[in-house]
Amino acid sequence: MTVRSAQAVWNGTLREGDGTVRAESGFVDVPYSFGSRFEEAKGSNPEELIAAAHAGCFSMFVSALLTKEGHPPTRIRTTAKVHLEAGPVISKIELETEGVVPGIDEATFDTFAQRAKEGCPVSKALAAVETISLRSRLVVD
Repeated sequence: MTVRSAQAVWNGTLREGDGTVRAESGFVDVPYSFGSRFEEAKGSNPEELIAAAHAGCFSMFVSALLTKEGHPPTRIRTTAKVHLEAGPVISKIELETEGVVPGIDEATFDTFAQRAKEGCPVSKALAAVETISLRSRLVVD
């Protein structure tokens, strides 16, 4: 099986410090700080990276399920919004996906999206999050 890695380095105190997050591929190499995580300062944050991972995994999983059942999609686009609340705790993730899938209706697409929400590896890894909601929409391209 595949093993992926990333590294984070934090320098200094929580409020005054800063750090970087780097993925082994080199495609992710971003600064982060207290301000970029809890306020609106420039830089990335762990929740944004979780959102990116969840959206990417979910889109691929929907595509795989559809393709396996004979409905290869033209495009799946997913947005994930990760809510960080006081504690701090990730309290909710909102998934919004739209697909261009010839030959199926909205209800069928939603069924596949719901299956992906339950089965994608990142969704499973995030099972401790209290609420993961999903809104799906089939679009004509």
